[in-house]
Amino acid sequence: MAVHGESANHPNLEAKPPQARRKTPFYARLGVQIVVGIVAGIALGFIAPKLAVDMKVLGDIFLRLIKMIVAPLVFLNVVLGIAAAGDLKNVGRIGLRALIYFEIVSTVALAISMVVANLSGVGLGMHLTQSSEAAAAVHAQYGKAGPMSLEHFLLTLFPDNFVGAFANGSLLQVLVISIGFGAALLMLNKDSRESVEGGLSRMSECFFKFVDVIMKFAPLGAFGSIAFAIGSSGMNAVIELGYLLVVMYLTLAFVVVVVFGVILRIYGFNIFRYLRYFKDEIFLLFATASSESAMPRLFEKLERLGCSRQSTGLVLPTGYAFNLDGTSVYMSLCVMFIANAYGVHLDLHQQLGLLVLMLVTSKGAATVSGGTFIVFAATVTASGILPVEGLPILFGINRFTSQAVSICNAMGNSVATLVIAKSTGEFDESKARGEYQRVFGVAPGKVI
Repeated sequence: MAVHGESANHPNLEAKPPQARRKTPFYARLGVQIVVGIVAGIALGFIAPKLAVDMKVLGDIFLRLIKMIVAPLVFLNVVLGIAAAGDLKNVGRIGLRALIYFEIVSTVALAISMVVANLSGVGLGMHLTQSSEAAAAVHAQYGKAGPMSLEHFLLTLFPDNFVGAFANGSLLQVLVISIGFGAALLMLNKDSRESVEGGLSRMSECFFKFVDVIMKFAPLGAFGSIAFAIGSSGMNAVIELGYLLVVMYLTLAFVVVVVFGVILRIYGFNIFRYLRYFKDEIFLLFATASSESAMPRLFEKLERLGCSRQSTGLVLPTGYAFNLDGTSVYMSLCVMFIANAYGVHLDLHQQLGLLVLMLVTSKGAATVSGGTFIVFAATVTASGILPVEGLPILFGINRFTSQAVSICNAMGNSVATLVIAKSTGEFDESKARGEYQRVFGVAPGKVI
């Protein structure tokens, strides 16, 4: 990843004592402004629901701006990450470890949530019956996503148009293009390679400055998104759906605090201090309910935390396509919710089969327009044993589930980047300690 800002180019600026740097007023901090936007959006949602629903356009505009920047950022950071690795053997070393890590953690998240779904009994109080007419209608609406077969998944990896992959926002296809372009860059002679790499590095710097401009609108985006969510749903949520939300939030919290916490502890980090370091990004994720909204900032902060350019540029974008731990939790709980709501008994064999299916389909969340819900709809359709007419019921709370899912996805990928960086020798611990001391004002102990 490119170096950003004057302080990054001139280390002596960072050496200035805290009192020598101008302190940013609390009201000018992005995190504070986002919290104010969230609180104002909640208040408007209850006071004037109709007006709050109209504020959706603000959230939509902000998400459009973020989505606009994600594809080029992924391309530039993956290519620069490959270039920084120096040779394809090093790229393969980092990439293979990342993919193994992704599959292990995703499987753990799926298994935990399937156990929780069975023990909690989500959906048992619904007592719904499936009608053939409703099933046909919902299948016509959602079935266009199609079952995520292995053949279909492999085809979605490879674009038939260079520009089309960026225009469609297909993250997996952009990754394939980036890896191929990065490999080609390593094959150039030294002078040509340095010239191209220098140009891409300057473009990366410019794009990150563009991100800074876009982030000025984050508080407005947070306000609009939260106002719409509250104004459109209000307090009329069904008890069973509310129970599902509680169970899902608790399960996602368990995955973040316990599963990610254990992983981080093994590598010398404290989960609570780690989450505090990314608090601004967590607020943004909660407000926008989009994992992509924090991606540009994660690139920047992970490098400041000590992860190398090549590890950040390779692991983080790949994780957004292959390591969706929050999506795994969502899919497991919602599959059992629909089964319980319609009285469909799933034995152990069927649940294990669905788990394997979800391991494949969850990887398609970045390739299917509509994100997690559409991929979940494709999974239900592909299962052949679950009532597809339960999908619109879950869509009613999709906004609220997406908020927690996006946080888990983004934090899971930031943890993955740090773990792979440390395990491959691509991590600067002294830089991490210095960053923690700068942010928290105290020198970290043995556990950072």
